[in-house]
Amino acid sequence: MFWDVIGLYLNPPDKALVLCCDEKSQCQTLERTQPALSLGIGYIRTRTHDYIRHGTITLFAALNYLEGKILSRTEAQHTHVEWLRFLK
Repeated sequence: MFWDVIGLYLNPPDKALVLCCDEKSQCQTLERTQPALSLGIGYIRTRTHDYIRHGTITLFAALNYLEGKILSRTEAQHTHVEWLRFLK
């Protein structure tokens, strides 16, 4: 199955539109209690261990392979209405 999908990207049928979409429901929307601190050149920024939780959100994402861009949209709900809105 995996290689079949990859094959569509590498060698799509003539005049075919190949879509790759994923929907990830219930992503936690978190906010750290303090801003990240930069440690200097070559070091990774720090993050606090605690956070404020703002509920969940739905993330719809698609890859535009020809342009190398990711299209995304967030929604408060996860129903067919939101999915179709994203596809349009």
